[in-house]
Amino acid sequence: MTEPDSSAPNAYWILDGQGHGQLLAWQPEQDLPHDTGLAWFHLNYTDPQARDWLLRSGLLSTPVAESLLDEETRPRVLHHGEGLLLTLRGVNLNPGAEPEDMVSIRLWIEDGRIISTRKRQLKSVKSVQAMLGAGEGPRSSGEFLAMLLRLMTENIGEVIETLEDQMAEVEERIVEHHGAKARASLADLRRQAIALRRYLAPQREALSRLTTERVPWMSPDDHFRIRETTDELIRHIEDLDAVRERAALAHEEFVNHATEQLNRRMFMLSVVTVIFLPLGFLTGLFGVNVGGIPGAASPWGFAAFCGGVALAGAGIFLIFKRSRWL
Repeated sequence: MTEPDSSAPNAYWILDGQGHGQLLAWQPEQDLPHDTGLAWFHLNYTDPQARDWLLRSGLLSTPVAESLLDEETRPRVLHHGEGLLLTLRGVNLNPGAEPEDMVSIRLWIEDGRIISTRKRQLKSVKSVQAMLGAGEGPRSSGEFLAMLLRLMTENIGEVIETLEDQMAEVEERIVEHHGAKARASLADLRRQAIALRRYLAPQREALSRLTTERVPWMSPDDHFRIRETTDELIRHIEDLDAVRERAALAHEEFVNHATEQLNRRMFMLSVVTVIFLPLGFLTGLFGVNVGGIPGAASPWGFAAFCGGVALAGAGIFLIFKRSRWL
């Protein structure tokens, strides 16, 4: 049994129907073996050889082959003949990548044959390949689809759980008045939640439709597993919506806190202005350089004036205090 080579741009698997899979060297000019079990072609659609092979191999109709090579896609499920054409999105768990920068995978699944195309690596596909190498992989086309969907949904759940933990940390920072750090983290969380929600909502609709599709190679157990996965995805989307609502409330709380601080500071400035306004009037009045200013000839005139100003300021302060303005 050959171990899966995850670094290969194109892979060709033969599944024996017992959970094992053999990885063969894929060549665009090779003849396809017959009666060898379930065949799985996992190709990079940006590879010119893979694109040309899909269009000329005769395994697929031209519209289906072109759908597997589309650059821009959204999650969907189409029933064509006795096969299913699916476009799905999984979280990007590649090193150095952002999870919300989701990875798309396109699949054509029928009895005895699976063809999938991708541009970037998807962790759930690697997991399926590893399970095939360990003899714990899918045994049929329906089981392959159910297993892949379950692994993709589990990875989505892990990312959303991380978002929930980060949201709790942001809320704690807001309570502790760590404004700058909380604001930056909150903006990043809202961006991630919006990006994830953009693709998970149509994926939920696609999986819901998949539960109603009836194809001969899907057993009742496969339908049951897919329904369970669909319910799990719906729960994850509900959790994601909760994160978005918490982020909105946290943002509102942050704005309210900032507004309250600003109002408090403006109030203190207003109080200081009101206290010093009459004192400024007095100093301006007594600073007029004309004759007749009271106390101008007395050596105690300046001291008496300062004392009067201090008493006036204290009186205004007491009035504010009794009025509960301070």
